[in-house]
Amino acid sequence: MGLAKSELFTDQQNQIAVFGKVFGHPARVAILQHLFKIDACVCGDLVNELGLAQPTISQHLKELRNLGLIKGDVDGTKVCYCINPERWTNMKRIMTDFLNQDFNSKMDCC
Repeated sequence: MGLAKSELFTDQQNQIAVFGKVFGHPARVAILQHLFKIDACVCGDLVNELGLAQPTISQHLKELRNLGLIKGDVDGTKVCYCINPERWTNMKRIMTDFLNQDFNSKMDCC
């Protein structure tokens, strides 16, 4: 299997691709929506809410946490997760800049 060769691309291009990966799985989208809805959560609540196995939820939480979109505080044997507002705002800015691009060509070239 070849390397992704991410060094060939700008930091912004790599960030956009990683953010796109987050939204590429409906479980991660559902987790984010649930965290926004209740403003905090523990992993067990997500298992009940989404109907997925605890290891599956944990893997998706790990992906979201590694990207920094969520953060978690350990409370005994539980971890309480919430949206990381600074990282979320940064992600929105980067994605909005990218998605708001428009073409200026008046030619119908394709």
